[in-house]
Amino acid sequence: MKFIPFTAVAVALSFISAPPALAQSALNEILDGGVLKVGTTGDWNPMSVRDPATNSYKGYDVDVMTELAKDLGVTLEFVPTDWKTLVNGVTAGAYHITGSASISPARMKVAGFSESYVQVEIYPFAMPENAGKFDGWESINQPGVKVATELGTTFEAQSKAWFPNAEITVVEAPARGFQEVLAGRADVFITSNIEGSTLTEKFGVVRIAGAEARAPSPIAMILPQGDQVWINYVNNWVKLKKLSGFFDETGAKWGLVN
Repeated sequence: MKFIPFTAVAVALSFISAPPALAQSALNEILDGGVLKVGTTGDWNPMSVRDPATNSYKGYDVDVMTELAKDLGVTLEFVPTDWKTLVNGVTAGAYHITGSASISPARMKVAGFSESYVQVEIYPFAMPENAGKFDGWESINQPGVKVATELGTTFEAQSKAWFPNAEITVVEAPARGFQEVLAGRADVFITSNIEGSTLTEKFGVVRIAGAEARAPSPIAMILPQGDQVWINYVNNWVKLKKLSGFFDETGAKWGLVN
């Protein structure tokens, strides 16, 4: 029998039993690189709105992420994205975190979420001249009614589920469902109470009578699913900022109610 030195066996066993190297947390990457990269769509007023002229952003999310970057002691960088690729950007490492997004079972399968800090409810909206044609949700779910929505959003899935008898028009970013209604190419769109109030003020759209709030949903930031170090940091940061009144003050500034 061939003799195998004990040292060779020990070395071989050490390779077999050695635990796999742990991937670096996004938190370490942020602190080492000095930059917090945030994915944002820039099309959800008043959460995140992009100014094409200056390529800058403003809104509730912008204030929240500015505060997070300040507390981390790093520079803030917004990375443009859209709703259909929002989660993919996190999983691919294009950015460390997103702005506000609805927590949904589909997203939870592949991504992590922070603690929630605000809640939305969904309503249907129409132009005033068309709103009188409808009374409640079921009046929208009829043949001949055109409902517009955006690709990759929770509104797309909800529109298809709630209005199987209606005609659903799905547009891609930067187009928006409400723009189809404003242009007269659709009758109804659905959106959150958050965005709906700003669109009512800006464009005069109105809630459809008799349609109670649906799908109350917590809003949170999306993070890499397996990065518990980064998730823990953000979750505890949210808790601290809630206690300090930061989220209440920021929400009041942008017309949100926590």
